[in-house]
Amino acid sequence: MDCGGRRPSQGPAATVRCRQCSAGITAAPGARAVQCMQCSCVTRVRGQRLRPSQMMIPQPPPGFCGGRGKKRAVLIGIKYTGRRNCELRGPINDVKCMKYMLTERFGFPNDCVLILTDEERNPCRLPTKENIRMAMHWLVQGCSYGDSLVFQFSGMGAQVPDEDGDERDGMDEAICPMDSCQQGPILDDEINEAIVRPLVPGVKLHAIVDACHSGTVLDLPYLCTSKTGCWKWVDERPPTGVCKGTNGGQAVLISGSSNGKSRPVSIPDAYATMGAMTHSFIRAVECQPRATYASLLTSMKNTMREGAGNCNLQGPVGSSIRKVANFSGVEEPQLSSARVFDLTREPFCM
Repeated sequence: MDCGGRRPSQGPAATVRCRQCSAGITAAPGARAVQCMQCSCVTRVRGQRLRPSQMMIPQPPPGFCGGRGKKRAVLIGIKYTGRRNCELRGPINDVKCMKYMLTERFGFPNDCVLILTDEERNPCRLPTKENIRMAMHWLVQGCSYGDSLVFQFSGMGAQVPDEDGDERDGMDEAICPMDSCQQGPILDDEINEAIVRPLVPGVKLHAIVDACHSGTVLDLPYLCTSKTGCWKWVDERPPTGVCKGTNGGQAVLISGSSNGKSRPVSIPDAYATMGAMTHSFIRAVECQPRATYASLLTSMKNTMREGAGNCNLQGPVGSSIRKVANFSGVEEPQLSSARVFDLTREPFCM
């Protein structure tokens, strides 16, 4: 498939052994990691150690998306249809509910919300690795003071051993496109380079990621958790000193602390479902019109503790959803940010 974008530079193909099941995997040319089709484990492709500044983000083709308003969003939901033991129930509904919230609650124009799902008929709207790269570029391209940007991903996440020395836990996080078994996942280094570094003063990005191993998938320098009973900032800046922040703007990631156990959701097709992390986020926003970041996270945490159950979201999409499923294994919400701020005072707004 070729939607007309500029492709990243290509290198020779490589064959690697899956680090979990030892199956042989052929990595696409230039891929830094590859996902095993048998066990879904992600394995680093040795020798592919391009720094983020060397990566080429594909240019979106003309007409890739219509609007260029001050509020723009990229919403991605992937079911991985047909992939054995990996098919998810929920990501498509996550996207539909998020779009309804953004357009009805926060005033995002419909033509400024770009949706990529594996149910789309337009090949440029399928969540392939190349299309997701182009969508990220479209989101931040030409951003200016006053822009409010949203990036949502609902699907599979992964971890792979870090080779650059910029991860305190020694692991890179990644999101898995629908073709990750052929083209490989998108690592946090590239996501940071694509949608964090370009943010200029006065621009704010919110990323909502419902996937296992998604806690620090934007590689932001500061992490806030409540494992001690209160919300506390932790310095996550890389030991190497490499900059992982913005160009003056603000980036916030709302994700989850996961137990690392991604699993398929076995629910009959008659029951529409959505992900637990996304559900808790939208429900918290609906219940608190004037929430601070702290109250939003606390509300999300309380909803997650209630466990899977009825959805009870507003709007025509939410009313059709009957079940909530924790396909990402999220145990509690967490927030990471490009800068430290007072969560109890800062109002949440997209």
